[in-house]
Amino acid sequence: MVKKILVSQPKPSTAKSPYLDLAKNYGVTIDFQSLIAVQRLTPKEIRAQKVDILSHTAVVFNSKQAIDHFFSLCKEMRIKLPETMKYFFISQQVSLYVQQYVQYRKRKIFFGKTGLLPDLVDVMLKHKKETYLIPQSDVHKKDISVLLDSKGINHTDCVMYRTVSAELDKSKPFDYDMIVFFTPSGAKSLVDNFPDYKQGDTVFACFGDGTAAKLEELGFRVDIKAVQGQGLSMSGEISNFLEAQKKK
Repeated sequence: MVKKILVSQPKPSTAKSPYLDLAKNYGVTIDFQSLIAVQRLTPKEIRAQKVDILSHTAVVFNSKQAIDHFFSLCKEMRIKLPETMKYFFISQQVSLYVQQYVQYRKRKIFFGKTGLLPDLVDVMLKHKKETYLIPQSDVHKKDISVLLDSKGINHTDCVMYRTVSAELDKSKPFDYDMIVFFTPSGAKSLVDNFPDYKQGDTVFACFGDGTAAKLEELGFRVDIKAVQGQGLSMSGEISNFLEAQKKK
């Protein structure tokens, strides 16, 4: 019987969360705890990649994290970005976040309408003369680089931050009936924190094929899986599971 759930994400900043709705509708306890942490690379590590930021005329961001780490590194490395630098974003929502660092001007802010990569690349093709820099995590898909290469777009990938396992508080009981994973790194973090962890009857729910594959590689059983565009959301899949449990 699932009564206590760990959702491996930061606690929602507002009361509007499908996971809080699950707690209310099914009488379960839900804790929020990220299993991963993100670290910015050092200037030395950036220089080792032999990437000259100022030799580029545009920067492409696919997340708010990428924005934070890029501008923080520029500040630490005392790099003054020119007013002519253009910024491209995976979506308008992500683009609005950059206002913390630069003045939001239409002539240098561009974004895709749908939040999907092909749509962003279509926008970039209208500015094909630009030399693009793409800040990346150490764990990233190659799809954007492959797509840009196929379109003949001049770009440089640069790893600017890495994902590491968060250190969990071992003094507290880790006695969850269900654990919800969102990334392969989160799955790895469980083993890093609890090398002798035994799944037993604990329900493992995960988002994405990559996360499921990592859990299985580590010897765990995947009980619930949600894949973007292939059915319900993660919270929806969990709701179905809890509903079936309720009927039993």
